[in-house]
Amino acid sequence: MAAKPDQPKPDQPKPDRSEPGQPSEPGQPSERDADPAFALHRGGKLEVRSTVPVRDRDDLSLAYTPGVARVCTAIAEEPDLVHDYTWVSKVVAVVTDGTAVLGLGDIGPAAAMPVMEGKSLLFKEFADVDSVPICLDCTDADDLVETVIRLAPSFGGINLEDISAPRCFEVEDRLRAALDIPVFHDDQHGTAIVALAALRNASRLIGKPLSSMRAVVAGAGASGVAVTRILLEAGIGDIAVSDSKGLIYDGRDGLNPIKQKLAGDTNRAQLKGSTEDALVGADVFIGLSGGTIREDCVEAMADDAIVFALSNPDPEIHPEAARRHARVVATGRSDFPNQINNVLAFPGVFRGALDVRAHSITEGMKLAAATALADVVGDELAEDFIIPSPFDERVAPAVTKAVADRAREEGVARI
Repeated sequence: MAAKPDQPKPDQPKPDRSEPGQPSEPGQPSERDADPAFALHRGGKLEVRSTVPVRDRDDLSLAYTPGVARVCTAIAEEPDLVHDYTWVSKVVAVVTDGTAVLGLGDIGPAAAMPVMEGKSLLFKEFADVDSVPICLDCTDADDLVETVIRLAPSFGGINLEDISAPRCFEVEDRLRAALDIPVFHDDQHGTAIVALAALRNASRLIGKPLSSMRAVVAGAGASGVAVTRILLEAGIGDIAVSDSKGLIYDGRDGLNPIKQKLAGDTNRAQLKGSTEDALVGADVFIGLSGGTIREDCVEAMADDAIVFALSNPDPEIHPEAARRHARVVATGRSDFPNQINNVLAFPGVFRGALDVRAHSITEGMKLAAATALADVVGDELAEDFIIPSPFDERVAPAVTKAVADRAREEGVARI
């Protein structure tokens, strides 16, 4: 049960609601509303609307009792009918525990709600996917998994969001094993899909195949691990990953199970030391750590280097400095070219999975999404255009079709 807020003692004055930043009376605008972000968020960004009319007694008797009872009975006898006669197959739960929200860290479930509402807004705006933001007041992996499993009958998919590593890996793996609907941790796989799409196009631009490239990934959290995994699936030549203690390699002390497995699958050259050490002669740098790299480290990379400095709001190196030495530069920000933005992936991925009522989202579906996203760029490919804009209306349909087609090919589609 949530703790009750402290109550003023009888001899204490009540809080002055007219203080700066506070509304003077409930429902009245505050000084915060001078900030357009607060003004836009007032009252939330979502609402629920009905899809059928209730104009008279006949409508009421069909939408609710007694007509609804016939539908309930049919579903009880044939459970799969829930997908045809309710919203279940069309709706995604956007679930967080508030422990890794944007670049803000562990700010808790209440403070995470504006982001989860925003995620639901993007689902709807970019792929017409309905979703419900759910902020859970628990952080234990067992509690998270049990809670989501109990919620799952109401949804056609689960989008995990802003759950800190390494718990996020366990939570996703256990939910994928327990549920027969798509479970997708966007911080991992959305980032990975878009990064791979951008790297495919950067590779095409410089005329060097992925299989001959050596990459360095700074950061071994949710996105760093997922990006590394999808690049391995795509056939990257070699890839080294670093964390706060330096490069990860087989035999390094103090590795958790996720990093230990990563050590066995990466860094075939057995490089040791720092991120900067590994960048000497490297073809690709992908930053997902919140750290920094010096300009001379980019200068030491291979000719036609590719730099994805994706930490937000501050990239690992300023794009202008990186461009003095690298051929292609991307960031996670919208005010520079080549934005690696998850919204390019997750709406279309879920739209495609929901359209075919997929049991899961497979590695093949993620790779197909990345290829489709890269292909949108086509002949427009340039150093400052390796990935399409989130507002390119071709993106969601292309990703949706690729994901749905691959789901059918791999036998995870129900229809």
